[in-house]
Amino acid sequence: MGRRGVAFLSGALVAAAMLALSSMDARTAEPAGAALSNPLEGRSDLVDEGRGLFNQYCSHCHGPNAIQGERPRDLRRLKLRYGREAPKVYYETVNRGRLDKGMPVWKDVLTEDVLWRIFTYLQTVQTEP
Repeated sequence: MGRRGVAFLSGALVAAAMLALSSMDARTAEPAGAALSNPLEGRSDLVDEGRGLFNQYCSHCHGPNAIQGERPRDLRRLKLRYGREAPKVYYETVNRGRLDKGMPVWKDVLTEDVLWRIFTYLQTVQTEP
């Protein structure tokens, strides 16, 4: 194989690697769009702590113990609204915020562990269909 062939092959490999990496989420090392799950799911020992953290950081907008009458802010409806995508929607929302709706970015304020403890609590208060 000549120089042009090697250069072309090298370029193709670099392009393929860049394409593969661009479809990965840097935080989770999962393919973009892949389902995200709560790493603390099922940890009933964390629910009370998650409730306290929720009330400390989230209740001023989402109501004490997540009881909020306004549907857009009622986090007891995450499962109804988003189904299996609820953990992903939650994670993306708290990390990126929704500044147009008044939701701050929590990414550099709260640790991943604290955010998932809050979500662990929220999973226990979801409205059933």
